[in-house]
Order: sequence, then structure tokens, then C-alpha cells
Amino acid sequence: MAFNFKDKIVPKDSNNTLIVDGLNIAFRWKHTLQWNTFRYEFERTIESIANSYNSNKIIIAADWGASSYRKKLYPDYKGDRKDKYKDQTEEDKIKFEEFFEEYEKALELVANRHMVLRYENVEADDIAAHLVKHRKQYELENIWMISSDGDWHLMIQEGVSQFSWRSRKEITVENWSEHYNFPIEKFLSYKVILGDSGDNIPGFAQIGPKRAEALVNQYASALEIHDALPIDSKYKFMDDLNKNPDRILLNYELMSLLDYCDDAIGKENIQDIRGKFDIPW
Repeated sequence: MAFNFKDKIVPKDSNNTLIVDGLNIAFRWKHTLQWNTFRYEFERTIESIANSYNSNKIIIAADWGASSYRKKLYPDYKGDRKDKYKDQTEEDKIKFEEFFEEYEKALELVANRHMVLRYENVEADDIAAHLVKHRKQYELENIWMISSDGDWHLMIQEGVSQFSWRSRKEITVENWSEHYNFPIEKFLSYKVILGDSGDNIPGFAQIGPKRAEALVNQYASALEIHDALPIDSKYKFMDDLNKNPDRILLNYELMSLLDYCDDAIGKENIQDIRGKFDIPW
């Protein structure tokens, strides 16, 4: 049966939308719940958060494998994931498989009441970014993103905020300075310089958070740093940066969700999303 968004939304009076990072929030229960209750707790928690934010729409963005778009750009993208699990015991491997089996059932359950967006070799980050980027077309006036993933900070703007279920903190345009010592528009540049070990995206030798922060406060953007290289400096930590200017451009393309989300999702999948919202292609 085709999904009719208007028939499935939670009836409320606001124009708030909840965009949920499905797998991210599912990991909340990986070690805590019995499998026979997980799917129901998953649904109840999402709907409880929606009630807290008076959201009249709930959209679950779900990963389905690593991004083929980024893998093509950088074959080592998330390439260390298998190494992280190579020493798993057989018992841990079975539990991990059971978790993902139950996660699939949880997605099936919530799909009966809410929109689930999931496409092969497309990540939830890009789906959320696409909805944020085109929120006027999708009539998503105010968005609360539910994820503990710091990558989702890249999408925070006026009318788009984030709640981390792990830290229980809200991150908004208004309270950004409570979390970072640089303006919100420089967060992408900060990530580009720092890299992302979780996604196996390299930064630069001897440049950690403090030095990355100092660099993005000194320059307008990572692209401006790129254009200024090589930078004459007495500091050793500048050596790797000076030797690898192309890494800045690669990291920018790997990390800039709002700029490249549509490319990462693909035209056919975007057409499917638009169809779910009854928007002509």
C-alpha cells in the first residue's frame, strides 16, 4: 500500500516536524532491552519525543549501508568498521545480528504510523540534510532533529534544531555558543580540518580540536585556508596541512551534507521522497 503522509501524521496544531536518526536512536537499547520489547519501546520513545516538541509530523531517516557516493570519492570511507568488530566473540556477533533483526522489525512497526525514508547505500545524514535543504518545498516549517550524531550539527539553522538523546541536550542557533567557541557557520570548516575518525576521514597530523578551532577562527573558512597554503609558520603542526591541501577539498566534499546530500541520495530516490510528500517531480 502506498504511504499517504497526510493520513499518517500525528494530529496536532503545530507546524513542528521531528526527523529521527533511526539507527542512532536504536543503539540506545542495544544492551538494555529484551528483544521482545525493543520495537515497541522504539516507537513509544519516538512518539513521546514528538509529543514533547508538539510535532505534528514524524519522519524516520534510516541508514541502509555506507554511502556509495562517498565510497566512490574516497574508497577508505568507513573502511575501518570491519576492523572494529574483527575481535568479536561468537556470542557478541550473534547478539549484534539479533539487534539488527529487531531493528528491522522496529522500522516495520513505525512505518505503519509514520514516514520511514530509507534507501540502499544512502545514509540517514543525507536524507535529513535533503529534508532540511528543501524544507520550504516539503512544508517543514520548524524541525527538531533527534540524534546524538555530531554530524547533524551541520544542519542546525534558524528553524532547525537538534536534541541529543544521549546527552539530553538541545543544540540550537540560540545556544550554539554554549557548545562551541566559533560561529555556527564555521562548524563545517572545523570538521574539515579536524577530520572524522568515526568515518575514517583523516584530518591533519598534530591538529586536534583546539588547533582546528584556532585555525577556523583565524580564517574565514577551510576553503580560505586551502587557498592560503602553503602557510609560512614556525609551528610543526602546519607541516601536514601545507603538504596536503587537496585533503581539505576532499574532506569538504565528504562532509558538507547540505551541499552534497542530493548527489548522495540520487535522483531516483529523491523522486520517491517527493512522491511521498505529493510534490510533483
